[in-house]
Amino acid sequence: MSVRKLKPITPGQRFRVVNGFDAITTDKPEKSLLAPLKKSGGRNSQGKMTMSHRGGGHKRKYRIIDFKRDRAGVSATVESIQYDPNRTAFIALLKYSDDEKRYIIAQNGLQVGQTVVSGTNIAPEIGNAMPLSEIPLGTIISCIELRPGQGAVMARSAGAFAQLMARDGKYATIKLPSGETRLVLTNCLATVGAVSNSDHQLIVSGKAGRSRWLGRRPRTRPVVMNPVDHPMGGGEGRASGGHPRNKNGVPAKGFRTRSKTKASNKYIIERRKK
Repeated sequence: MSVRKLKPITPGQRFRVVNGFDAITTDKPEKSLLAPLKKSGGRNSQGKMTMSHRGGGHKRKYRIIDFKRDRAGVSATVESIQYDPNRTAFIALLKYSDDEKRYIIAQNGLQVGQTVVSGTNIAPEIGNAMPLSEIPLGTIISCIELRPGQGAVMARSAGAFAQLMARDGKYATIKLPSGETRLVLTNCLATVGAVSNSDHQLIVSGKAGRSRWLGRRPRTRPVVMNPVDHPMGGGEGRASGGHPRNKNGVPAKGFRTRSKTKASNKYIIERRKK
């Protein structure tokens, strides 16, 4: 994987850094795995805006991803590595021995023609999904389940990976991408290898318009708003805005909102670094 720095022939290209897309092998998605994707523009079912700075953006189709990897023991061949507009990671098209096709999150180093499989009693090779009880300690993993059969929910974005640190009884200790160390049941599935497109963090948009293509609208600083619009708005001249807080009045920048009695607290060994 690589990135390309463009020649500064326009103001928008002067600082632009784009993905080289070396790993991508085709630009045609599998039609049977596409679904329509409706945009909400940050509005709820009543039409009220509940999320700001959302709206517009290019039209997309959703790629149906197999996060559960529930075809145990059936080997599949990687047909292609593709771009997915709905996520930062690349996706891989698998073709099983009975000709069924599925998309999965592509791992770093996954090649076209490679065979991957999920289930028990398999080799811990890149792209294979297996229970945490069978993965060797110290292995780099991604696409991790939090509950057995739920499907992957952790370490799914570009370049993300976790590390299997230890096992004790029915729990495995995992160091997550955030730096948090927590316990996960050993019968939860995880995929061997880090997620693809690790160069995503090096990309520079170059211009504001590209954020609009992605469906992100301009953000107004709360300090310059009126009192009716934000708790930090108003005041004569350039007021500092007082204590930082969000639109609902909840303190921000360091204020912890996690419940002290949350049920999953007992599974967290070490909190993420601030």
